[in-house]
Amino acid sequence: MEATILKWHKQPGEHVNMDETVLEIATDKVDSEVPSTAEGIIEEVLYKVNDVVPIGAVIAKIKTGAAESIPATPASPATPVQETATATVTQKAAVTTAPAAIKAAQTNGHINRFYSPLVLNIAANEGVSMTELENIPGSGNEGRVTKKDILEYVSNKTSRPQEAEPVSRHQQPALQVQAHVPAQVKAEQAPISSYGNNVEIIEMDRMRKLIADHMVRSKHTSPHVTSFTEADVTNLVLWREKVKKEFEKREATKITFTPLFIEAIVKCIKKFPLINSMLDGDRIIVKKDIHIGMATALPTGNLIVPVIRNADQLNLVGLAKQVNNLAENARTGKLKADDTQGGTFTLTNVGTFGSLMGTPIINQPQVAILAVGAIKKRPVVVESPHGDSIAIRHMMYLSMSYDHRIVDGSLGATFLTAVAKELENFSGDREI
Repeated sequence: MEATILKWHKQPGEHVNMDETVLEIATDKVDSEVPSTAEGIIEEVLYKVNDVVPIGAVIAKIKTGAAESIPATPASPATPVQETATATVTQKAAVTTAPAAIKAAQTNGHINRFYSPLVLNIAANEGVSMTELENIPGSGNEGRVTKKDILEYVSNKTSRPQEAEPVSRHQQPALQVQAHVPAQVKAEQAPISSYGNNVEIIEMDRMRKLIADHMVRSKHTSPHVTSFTEADVTNLVLWREKVKKEFEKREATKITFTPLFIEAIVKCIKKFPLINSMLDGDRIIVKKDIHIGMATALPTGNLIVPVIRNADQLNLVGLAKQVNNLAENARTGKLKADDTQGGTFTLTNVGTFGSLMGTPIINQPQVAILAVGAIKKRPVVVESPHGDSIAIRHMMYLSMSYDHRIVDGSLGATFLTAVAKELENFSGDREI
């Protein structure tokens, strides 16, 4: 719905070629390069670095040799609208400061319009009801409410709305949006001298600030409860070891544990659909689509959560390819903004870092997140019709944090146990 300008690669007066990078933008955690839609001379740049720009806005003018104005190239179907902040190409034409799509969208009562997870999070955190949200004029594409819109509404609501004058979207500084963090994060910082002499002070980067804000907001929004269980995943481990070479040779992709975990989670979500929901005031919104987010470590050490859409419609090969492609794109900085949006349930593998178990924080506006720990060999009592015995088995702890406003302990524990049973009952004779 909007993007922050990180860096201009071209300045007024400089020549730019078709498809040459003009600027870099950021949408939430994803950074993207924006190419030029034409060849010519940069005539004017309309936004500065760190400005937050709504999608569809004109951000620069490129003077070409054309005899008439050339409209901006629309985003291709493969390009998510969230990262399409392209420059409009003009020939000495007046700058259009308000796109037609935005002009036509300034109406109230959009009961069925789409709200991004970020907007819903802010609404929940600031006590904005769905009725109020529906009546906020949206400046985004097709009248959608952007982050800037809801922050303006909250700001006016808490001050003196009867005297507040509407602020032009193009006059509002980005600082108003970027400075909006929970009060707990805004606490005054102590003087540097108070830390002592033998310290190193590291400023948070932009992504770490976003993660911190998201985590604090999640804890303030949802009363977290975490349940634990363990699973004997010996059959699963031995099966993967047996087929991994053939799988990679045949499918040209590796088979990791992650798609196997996701497959089990999807089966259990179908049995317990309330786990795949969100809360809107007093209404529980149960999602019919199953979009699984998987927490992935970036080279910087930060975590990002790309989303496997319609995971219930993919077989194991499809899941493996999606997992590997998203993980690779995350590591190489090629994720698109749309790749991290719309998740309905999240899986995080704390075992990757050697942890036996963890207490994950819910990825808002979802209501649950499941963590899997490291798989370890342990002596375990094995029950059989012929009696009990002690055997060396591959064991793994699972933990799930859930929003106690929606998910009771019985449902949370039952769902978690069901996932563990799916993994334990994995058939070692399964065909690829």
